[in-house]
Amino acid sequence: MHILHQSFGLGGSGLDWLLGRSLYYGLVACAAGACALMFGENRTLLSASRAEARTDPLTGLGNRRRLIEDLTRLIDRGNEQSLFALFDLDGFKAYNDSFGHPAGDALLEKMAQNLEGAFSSDGAAYRLGGDEFCILVPMEATRGEPIAAASAALSEQGSGFAIRSSWGAVFIPEEADDAVEAISLADRRMYVQKSRRPRSPERQTRNVLLRALHERSPAIGDHLQGVAPLAVALGQAMELDHEQLDEIARASELHDIGKIGVPDGILRKRGPLNQEEWSLMRNHTLIGERILSSAPAMAPVATLVRSTHERWDGAGYPDSLMGTEIPLGSRVIAVCDAFMAMTQPRPWRETMNHEDALEELRRCAGTQFDPELVEAFCDRVHVELYPRPAAALQADSNEARAGDVPDRVP
Repeated sequence: MHILHQSFGLGGSGLDWLLGRSLYYGLVACAAGACALMFGENRTLLSASRAEARTDPLTGLGNRRRLIEDLTRLIDRGNEQSLFALFDLDGFKAYNDSFGHPAGDALLEKMAQNLEGAFSSDGAAYRLGGDEFCILVPMEATRGEPIAAASAALSEQGSGFAIRSSWGAVFIPEEADDAVEAISLADRRMYVQKSRRPRSPERQTRNVLLRALHERSPAIGDHLQGVAPLAVALGQAMELDHEQLDEIARASELHDIGKIGVPDGILRKRGPLNQEEWSLMRNHTLIGERILSSAPAMAPVATLVRSTHERWDGAGYPDSLMGTEIPLGSRVIAVCDAFMAMTQPRPWRETMNHEDALEELRRCAGTQFDPELVEAFCDRVHVELYPRPAAALQADSNEARAGDVPDRVP
């Protein structure tokens, strides 16, 4: 202390001031260092937290949040074509039930590793939860067949089990304007493929419903079998995509399934229905929608079935939709259903020949039916499907006793 006094010529108060300032700056430096350390640690924790929020905890793959971020980035760029595909495991639930959840989790981890390894150099793999996985692959970096590679990675078999996958694919950004739309479209396409499999639950459900309706009323069953090919042909003439055609095919096969809930006395009545009977009959579209909506994969079909008796002029049922408010698939089915109803026998009227039925469709175009669809059906679909004379065709018509009658058809 004495030396400091001599060296700097400081009195007691000056020395105290210098020491105080040194202590102050030392404390500030320590505090700054501590803050920097805490900031670094917090930034590391925040980064880890963000990574954890975007990662599936079981498999380590990106989760739904990460997928949406990546899809959004690609769509916003708009200049990089990529393939997005959603996969759903077939047979995994049975495996889980048979071998237990720990074994199921272990299998999911193994499949996730396989999937990640298949696309580690030129794409990304994700798990959305449950048994749903995704891939996102830039097309210019793709080597080989990404769908086949992913399907192989998500396949496993052993004693008493076999697991495969169904998939739906979307090209980004051409087929989707946002991430949610891309996921929804891929999901619908995946369920379409799943439902087409002969042993799929959706196919089995359809077969059971059709069998039940046929046993209840063979005539209605025959009528439905005739409507479906016409509806698909009309959809093709309108250049609808495969997904829309599949929905129309299934809806046309099942559009009268709600008649299971209509009393036999009304279904089999020989003669026109009275007002009270028509009121009960008109409930069949709502009944059909409720039946089909119980299966998630049938939701788009249920929507079409509900609206198959709407009219272009808004006078239909059950929602009085008008014009293009009516789903396109429902409008397609309405035209084909009416044609089949007119050209099949009815207990209360004579069967129309094809030319008269086509003329009736044209007369009702713009009131009951979509005029563009009527024109396509009469000028293209009918000509292609029925090249023989109408008189010869009439002899081939299957007999039927009941079915739907268009509102404007006598």
